[in-house]
Amino acid sequence: MADAASAFLVRRQRISGWEIGFWLAWLALYAWPGSNLGLLGQVLIWGLFALSLDLVLGYRGVASLGHAAFFGIGAYSAGFLGQAGWTEPISGLLVAGLVAGLVGLLTGRILRRLHGVGLLMVTLGLNLLLYDFVQRSTALTGGDDGLQGITIAPLLGLFRFDMQGHTAYLYTLAVAALVTAGVRALVHSAWGLALLGARDNPRRMTMLGAPVAGDLVWAFGISAAIAGVAGALLTQTTQFVSPEAMSFQRSADLLVILVIGGAAVLYGGFVGALVFVVLRDQLAALNPVYWYFWIGLLLVLIVAFFRGGIVPTVQALLRRWRPAPP
Repeated sequence: MADAASAFLVRRQRISGWEIGFWLAWLALYAWPGSNLGLLGQVLIWGLFALSLDLVLGYRGVASLGHAAFFGIGAYSAGFLGQAGWTEPISGLLVAGLVAGLVGLLTGRILRRLHGVGLLMVTLGLNLLLYDFVQRSTALTGGDDGLQGITIAPLLGLFRFDMQGHTAYLYTLAVAALVTAGVRALVHSAWGLALLGARDNPRRMTMLGAPVAGDLVWAFGISAAIAGVAGALLTQTTQFVSPEAMSFQRSADLLVILVIGGAAVLYGGFVGALVFVVLRDQLAALNPVYWYFWIGLLLVLIVAFFRGGIVPTVQALLRRWRPAPP
């Protein structure tokens, strides 16, 4: 039995060709003439943020209406460090992710006994409390004007964050790829399978002796750390952060992205972020007032024709068309 389980995990952890092609495509976009590197960098940050929520929603089945709180904690942590003179980007990124992760662990301990509407209200309440705090604390956070005086040193002491976004894009791409590889290893491990088991049948997992509540706490902590890294990336690459970073609108947009791309498929958040951010940019340019109407229409079409999201639907079609082995 142990050998069979080990062989199963090895098969799941093999990197497929399309995954390699996925990241090579982002490198190709960097070299593509006329690429909007600023917009593409935003897509990667949103994709990383969506991956953080996918860990608890897709793989553990726990919804959150306040995940932007962890994104904002990471963003403001990186901003405070840059303002205080800690300008080295990589260490600042790690510290921001650690701070958000610790808050996520504390939140997970609160949420582990909650279910349904109560859980949603607690996550929403945390988000609204933090948003109100950073909005009103003008002396500390700058309020609606945002945090001022953020300085970020050149990456590795060599590469400055230029106005064209070359360094910011490659930096964001490298961080997104590394974090995704780490999450991939986690969800394809025995711990990741335990998360899926707790999502599908928590009573049975409890009877088998699995630490269901403890796994939820750690999943929330890791998820919050990833969200914090995404927020810190936004601050470091733009050298600006405002209360909008942890607004409820950001949490709602995050759920929209996962619905579009698909949950529990690892790359669904990146695909959903690409569709959402590019469409938002194009539609807002056409109609700055009613662009969200078309996003709502897109959601209706996704639910009607791409049940589960774009990535799961495409995977199902490929499996259907793939010839059966002899």
